[in-house]
Amino acid sequence: MNAPLYHADTVIIGSGMAGITLARELRKLDSETTIALITGDDGAMYSKPMISNAFAQGKSPEDLVQKNAAQLSEDLNVRVWTETEVTAINRTDKAVIVNADQGRDVIGYGNLVLAVGASPRPFEVEGSTSVPLPAINSLQDYAKWRAGLVENARVLLIGAGLIGSEFANDLAGAGYGVDVVDPAPQPLSRLLPDALGQVMQDALSAVGVRFHMGQVVTGVAAGEHGNIARLADGKRITFDHALTAIGLVAHTELAHAAGLHVKQGIRIDEFMRTSDPDIYALGDCAETDAGMLPFILPLMAEARALARTLAGTPTRVELPALPVAVKTPALPAVVCPPKPESEGNWVIEGSGQDHRALFIGSDGETLGFALTGQETKARQALSKDMPGLLAA
Repeated sequence: MNAPLYHADTVIIGSGMAGITLARELRKLDSETTIALITGDDGAMYSKPMISNAFAQGKSPEDLVQKNAAQLSEDLNVRVWTETEVTAINRTDKAVIVNADQGRDVIGYGNLVLAVGASPRPFEVEGSTSVPLPAINSLQDYAKWRAGLVENARVLLIGAGLIGSEFANDLAGAGYGVDVVDPAPQPLSRLLPDALGQVMQDALSAVGVRFHMGQVVTGVAAGEHGNIARLADGKRITFDHALTAIGLVAHTELAHAAGLHVKQGIRIDEFMRTSDPDIYALGDCAETDAGMLPFILPLMAEARALARTLAGTPTRVELPALPVAVKTPALPAVVCPPKPESEGNWVIEGSGQDHRALFIGSDGETLGFALTGQETKARQALSKDMPGLLAA
């Protein structure tokens, strides 16, 4: 192996919210420890959740950047490698191999953290090699996609989950025509009970979103007056731009090649260790005993706990009930979903846009909630009584 180009007490792979939050939390606890951050992009710090409501916030892609890599490096006293690909992990020598096609530089580590995130689940149908069906997973993706939008463009949005619903509201509010296609009966079907999913659909429809629920896109083609999407029921939708939002697939390739335990994500224990005690993982790429947790609040809790561990105080990650805010101004919503294996029923009260839904377990305990409209004000009070995802 080549001599290390650099050695750090902690090397973090990934400069998304998970990696940067961990670096910040660790630096708060230890001003002397050496930290290296390696990223395949330009290292700009931004909040990915802000992308799906950038129009509503009046922000351009450039406005979303909070700090560039140089500012981040100076503020946190962190060595940052940008536009750098980690191609392998050498667990025996505790080093990562970077830029293998440019000479195989080596960076040594004391502890290694994988904050490599996830990619959008790909969507391919007949014709999609000619008519692009892109997804957005970074600020660079968003900037490129948004640059192609023209005034009054028609947007085909495939997927009515959390990100799809947020983008639908944001684009419709900015004056674009939006058609949403999803095989589920209502939007946000994995988060909201059916009745509240219908309330959300009605609210988004009122601001101009056209829904095609219970349908799938079977093919796309270029047409004389725009692109054409064919649905399973034979209907056709004309569109200028497409956007897919059908879920995430964790980046596990690097971990798998290194012999780490991988399932849906990189498996971690209560200390966020992988199957190698000197390698940790957090964020969208990590799989806990509670499953995959692709939300901001779990990520923040993971970063704080792991920072304490890396600073010398082993700390189990504790994940209390962590409600998810749905950024749809047409219908504000907050959801604290029950665990996937929970048995029970939703009990819903309210009218108009203001609803409170409680998921009542078989023993009478409240295991989750969903709030819309003015009822979202009850978020904190209800959260205190919810069972946690992981207990320390």
